[in-house]
Amino acid sequence: MTTQTGDRRAVELSVVCPMANEEDMLTIFFDRVRPLIESCSDAWEIVVVNDGSTDQTLAQLIKLRGSMPQLRIVDLSRNFGKEAALTAGLAHAQGEAVIMIDADLQDPPELIPEMVACWREGYDVVTHVRSNRDSDSVLKRTTAGAFYSIINKISDTEITPNAGDYRLLARGALEAFLSLEERTRFNKGLFEWLGFREKQLLRARADRAEGHTKWNYRKLYSFAIDGITSFSSLPLKIWSWLGFGLALGALLYGVVIVVRTMVFGVDQPGYASMMTVILFFNGVTLIGIGIMGEYLARIFIETKRRPLYIVRKVYE
Repeated sequence: MTTQTGDRRAVELSVVCPMANEEDMLTIFFDRVRPLIESCSDAWEIVVVNDGSTDQTLAQLIKLRGSMPQLRIVDLSRNFGKEAALTAGLAHAQGEAVIMIDADLQDPPELIPEMVACWREGYDVVTHVRSNRDSDSVLKRTTAGAFYSIINKISDTEITPNAGDYRLLARGALEAFLSLEERTRFNKGLFEWLGFREKQLLRARADRAEGHTKWNYRKLYSFAIDGITSFSSLPLKIWSWLGFGLALGALLYGVVIVVRTMVFGVDQPGYASMMTVILFFNGVTLIGIGIMGEYLARIFIETKRRPLYIVRKVYE
């Protein structure tokens, strides 16, 4: 156990969990997670981030603190999204080892003792990797597989397929993560970018224990775009090669038209073929502008330097 100095109490193990409208999950979550943490350390804490819940999540958490002084509640001023909420929880965690877990318990909390054991063996990062995605729909499994395939082909940072946020970070790795100041955050990519000595634990993922997922395909699409634009500039660079190729093709086609006209006389072009070419090139141009717009929007967000989240109150 490591003793911390100053006004920070001695904490060996922290568990961080962002929550947004999870009142149905609270009893199930703490009944399963708390005994596992207590079996690993007698100096622990649970840091729950209330990410703008509109139900009774915050009220129930405050009530729970009466019987669980190790529970710390970080109440955000509004919903900032999971990536920001998770970062807020990590910033407030005091443990020498910090475990991130979702409130839905799809990632097995029974893995916590093994994670802690790996950390005590000397690993700085211990990551849960899903052995399968049977709990997801066919569409979600297909799109997730396509995303990991694409991003690992175009990014310099290798992102482990089917690895989520459920992982342990030693204090050194945590401090390195918190030093990253970007606002558009793709946390699982940032964890991989850090490096450090890592151990991966392959386990299945269960169905959600209670309630409904807060993710939809629009949010997942936006999340995927954030990941690609955060870890690869290839979508920008590819347009130079595409433009060069199209210009070369247009030049060669122009030569063909000139030669054919000189040999066979004046060629009368058709309206349909002309419109097809115009619409094709306009479509390609708009796609290129759209991709540049995605990067420009993220530059705009970064330059404003707004805080990633705002804490209304910390209950501790």
